[in-house]
Amino acid sequence: MQDTIIIENGINKDLQFEDNNIVRELYGQHNENLKEIETLYGIRIHSRGGKLSLEGNNNEVESAYNFLKQIYSLMEKGYSLDPGDLELAARIVDENNIQLEDIFLDTVCVSTRKRIIAPKSLTQKLYIESIRKNDIVFGVGPAGTGKTYLAMAMAVSAFVNKEVNRIILTRPAVEAGEKLGFLPGDLSQKVDPYLRPLLDALYDMMDYEKASRLIDKNAIEVAPLAFMRGRTLNDAFVVLDEAQNTTPMQMKMFLTRLGFNSKAVITGDTTQIDLGKEEKSGLLEAESIMKKIEGISFVYFSKNDVVRHPLVRKIIEAYEQED
Repeated sequence: MQDTIIIENGINKDLQFEDNNIVRELYGQHNENLKEIETLYGIRIHSRGGKLSLEGNNNEVESAYNFLKQIYSLMEKGYSLDPGDLELAARIVDENNIQLEDIFLDTVCVSTRKRIIAPKSLTQKLYIESIRKNDIVFGVGPAGTGKTYLAMAMAVSAFVNKEVNRIILTRPAVEAGEKLGFLPGDLSQKVDPYLRPLLDALYDMMDYEKASRLIDKNAIEVAPLAFMRGRTLNDAFVVLDEAQNTTPMQMKMFLTRLGFNSKAVITGDTTQIDLGKEEKSGLLEAESIMKKIEGISFVYFSKNDVVRHPLVRKIIEAYEQED
């Protein structure tokens, strides 16, 4: 059902939704989601049951109308809204003129909390497709863009679907302002803080006890990059995180470990290099010499792909301006 009325300085357009359960989730507690959509599009929204009246400038009302229809359609197909989804989704619809279903319903895996893990931006969608098509993929961009999290989700999905026999998660143990030697404990305890983000992501996607058993059996391995030397990694999905902190020699060592029926995803942020001033980043060198190799893909994220708190994107913008 749709009614459009011309009013002073714009139009008033009605939109009717039928499923009351979806309507409640769409509107949000105390209509918080509707208030956010009002802010995003600069319009007024009046609700009465499943009926919405959108009031404002012609273009903004039409854009919000299209957006609400797409969000409702997503939810009809079982999608559950996460915090921040509305802003990300509005940006996708307005800037790229594509259907939200093509991105948000591309399920990578389902977490232990029964939450669907799927791309939340056009670049994330490209990233997922690149990992499916290529054996080596570099995900490069700022913090909070989902590079590591989606790589982990793809690894868990490949393992659960028996496409690989094991998952290997690794990072270079490079100090970011603190020296490893001054941290308490043995080597394992010293490097644990550097590997903890990978474990946190793993436990978010897989039951803790199951993941722990698989780690004990070495079906899932979480180890510093130095532990990869001299090995051949067959039937594995390998994720190298914080790759900007590898040296060229370490990057070459890692890339030449890849064996048969294996994939490697390398993630990094070239604005957060913690190497010494005289050391070159292995990620930067790999960018310059490997872009033309077939089967290797580079996917670049920007501040527009940030899926954390909205302030994170503004923080990244502030640092970019300072640089």
